[in-house]
Amino acid sequence: MNAAATQKGPIRNQAVHDGPLAWTIAQWQAAYRDGGAVPETLLAPWATCGGPADNAWIARVDGAMLARQLHALRGLLEAAGGDLARLPLYGVPFAVKDNIDAAGWPTTAACPEFAYVPDEDAGVVARLRAAGAILVGKTNLDQFATGLVGTRSPHGAVPNAFDPAYVSGGSSSGSASVVARGLVAFALGTDTAGSGRVPAGFNNIVGLKPTKGRLSTAGVVPACRTLDCVSVFALTVDDAELVADIAAGLDQRDPYSREQPAQAAPAWPERPRLAIPAQLEFFGDAQAAAAFEEAVRRLRDGGAAVEAIDFTPCSELAALLYQGPWVAERFAAVEALWNATPDAIHPVVRGIVEQAAGYSALDAFKAEYRRAALARRIHRSLAGFDALVVPTSPAIYTIAELEADPVTLNSRLGIYTNFVNLADLSALALPAGMRADGLPAGITLIGPAWHDRALARFGRQWQARLGLPLGATGAPLPAPGPAREPAADAVRVSVVGAHLRGMPLNHQLTSRGAVFVERTRTAADYRLFALANTSPPKPGLVKRDSGAPIEVELWDVPLAAFGAFVAEIPAPLGIGTLELEDGRQVKGFICEPRGLEGARDITAYGGWRAYLASLDASPAPLR
Repeated sequence: MNAAATQKGPIRNQAVHDGPLAWTIAQWQAAYRDGGAVPETLLAPWATCGGPADNAWIARVDGAMLARQLHALRGLLEAAGGDLARLPLYGVPFAVKDNIDAAGWPTTAACPEFAYVPDEDAGVVARLRAAGAILVGKTNLDQFATGLVGTRSPHGAVPNAFDPAYVSGGSSSGSASVVARGLVAFALGTDTAGSGRVPAGFNNIVGLKPTKGRLSTAGVVPACRTLDCVSVFALTVDDAELVADIAAGLDQRDPYSREQPAQAAPAWPERPRLAIPAQLEFFGDAQAAAAFEEAVRRLRDGGAAVEAIDFTPCSELAALLYQGPWVAERFAAVEALWNATPDAIHPVVRGIVEQAAGYSALDAFKAEYRRAALARRIHRSLAGFDALVVPTSPAIYTIAELEADPVTLNSRLGIYTNFVNLADLSALALPAGMRADGLPAGITLIGPAWHDRALARFGRQWQARLGLPLGATGAPLPAPGPAREPAADAVRVSVVGAHLRGMPLNHQLTSRGAVFVERTRTAADYRLFALANTSPPKPGLVKRDSGAPIEVELWDVPLAAFGAFVAEIPAPLGIGTLELEDGRQVKGFICEPRGLEGARDITAYGGWRAYLASLDASPAPLR
């Protein structure tokens, strides 16, 4: 891992090149559609990306493997008549957790003695490749997907993308890491107890845990086959939902695959009703507690009705996963290897699966009856709510702490996740800002089965309103499509601070009928300052000989209202001509030099939202 990806302090709005690029799916699409780029050029560096000490990878694409995929991609494009819109993942690099089959790649589940080379892709991988995605590597995991920490692997622990002393979360540790560091646009993980959510929370990315059976587990090494889900990691909710939509579908090879009901989940009301646990536990992690309290405040400030509910049935159901006969399902996945070479299994993992001997068939039925009863109680308690909101994890630990106490600390991490699949619920893990120590905080939305889209709609709004940096690098904004010209009776205005969507002065635009156009960035010769003694807090944008691209929003202000809008702008701010990174010139906020006295240079944050997030502010009420 390079130094830029692990530094604390401001998250810079720039790509960090362990691999060649750090783009969202929208940027990949734009590069091919509008920029004339070709996969052969953009993807070539992936054959050599990542250093040998990068524990996130178990296997990476080489030149021959990449060439074969590019040849197949050309065939797909020809079959599509050259229409890129029919290949929504055309040339987009992705990774899969190494318990998911990809034809010609070894599947090891992080156990070399278990390795085999499948002849065909897992169902989800096949669907993604058919949409044009390019597999560039298989990622490290807690062996046999048993753990929430990312340390139980012979390939070494996967460090947190923000501070390598801390865990990345597991079991899908490698997949979360390579997405957070911008090495791939998205990655697949699996989620039985929270493995698609905890690593997302620890690495400032989105983790989509679909309804059980929505994504096929055919070609996936089982952990608990009746509970397993394939999950999606991405920088944005848009990307995660797109990938899930492409990968989803009934698969006759998977007896647990389910067809999505024709009737869509109900839309949430303007004022959603959200539940939170009445019994919150953070195991002494005061910063985790403060981060969740702040997230709840943001939800309430945004108009959500937030009510505490009894979390006891969720806690009791969560405990059943590892303190009940479901460990026998985990043993079933490794039984042949355990019989032949038990020492090949990681000692912590072996200690867990060997508990299966302590349970009988009678125990299994009794536990299933208990599971059904608790699940019914949970569903009743959530009736009338749009979602349950929980901390993605109650705490975060260092790698050294996990190595000293691998079982107790791991079990703590699952108290808000372990019950979800047992109760047949859907979930979406979201970034929720940064803690004071520079580590990410996350929340998870939990809803009934097949409410995946409803969770995504709200998650998309949450992410957009908070304007959080993406991943560990602050990924660049998605490249816009062809610019839409302003109407003849409107003035296009660039805003950079308190007038952004969700900010305190945005009403000065919306009340005058202004229309949002796009998010973009300035040219690279601007500097951004946090001005002193302004209320509400405001930035000042100044053109200098050297600087950096700064995030802005473009709004079309009706010409008839433009004068009144400008009249409300106090000195030292004003409206001048601003140059964007694509060369366009628009009217925009600028700052007089005299206004910089006592101001703080915040250019490194890449924008006003990222700076406020670093202060743990709440600039963006949710609507």
